[in-house]
Amino acid sequence: QVQLVESGGGLVQAGGSLRLSCAASGRSFSTYAMGWFRQAPGKERELVAAISWKGANTYYADSVLGRFTISRDNAKNTVYLQMNSLKPEDTAVYYCAARLTGQLTVNGADYHYWGQGTQVTVSS
Repeated sequence: QVQLVESGGGLVQAGGSLRLSCAASGRSFSTYAMGWFRQAPGKERELVAAISWKGANTYYADSVLGRFTISRDNAKNTVYLQMNSLKPEDTAVYYCAARLTGQLTVNGADYHYWGQGTQVTVSS
């Protein structure tokens, strides 16, 4: 069983920055691909960014490319999402997810464990 705990969400003005963290339990974190998803009210969950097990490969949704950066520290069992130049449309609950194989995927159904989510609200 893998437990994921997100932190770092909050209220920020448009143009501001936040850094989300996701701490994972277990000793195999370095073998997992990790993803950050978000879901806004009335909208489907979408993948924001993903990173492979060693961090060599990353994926970003077009809507966040150039503004968000995903990274990981396997020594700390933690994955991060640095969010810059935030926009009101980035408002959502952000979830981290773990896939028990090393290669990233954009399909949420391929992720095995999910955190409880952290709210990000961007005011205009």
